[in-house]
Amino acid sequence: MRRRIYWLLPDLACARKTMDDLLLARIQEQHIHFVAREGTDLTGLHEANILQTSDVVRAAQAGLVIGGASGAVLGALAAVYFPIVGEQPQWGIAAVLAMAGAVFGAWSASLIGVSTPSHRLERFTKAIDEGQILLMVDVPRSRVDEIEQRLQALHPEAHLEGVEPDIPAFP
Repeated sequence: MRRRIYWLLPDLACARKTMDDLLLARIQEQHIHFVAREGTDLTGLHEANILQTSDVVRAAQAGLVIGGASGAVLGALAAVYFPIVGEQPQWGIAAVLAMAGAVFGAWSASLIGVSTPSHRLERFTKAIDEGQILLMVDVPRSRVDEIEQRLQALHPEAHLEGVEPDIPAFP
């Protein structure tokens, strides 16, 4: 299980040095993510992708649940009131419509979520707009204190913004 540590860095030079220090601390590049205002050249830094900067995962999960439930209800109604063969309810149609509803719900909700900024990053919007760079580093639970202390010692100009108790498994 990993924890996500948030840091606000004042400029690109500090971000590049922090990236090097994290690599020297044996944090893999895939676990280091930088977010800056649009147009900032993050060459040499591992920029956060759409999964980390948008609400696509959260929206897809909600769409999956809502679509699946809606499909199950419609399927149950169809099975009872509109049986395909005979007069007995056809419960298979309920399962099929539940799965189809879940897939459609996840797909349609993710289309909305990809254009919505992440609710996890809302509190950093003002700082990012002012030119600061957000660092998100995912570390094993056992190394959180070590990495925090290391970055505080090497980068007093950076600000620790907290640790997220759990990070999504997917992004």
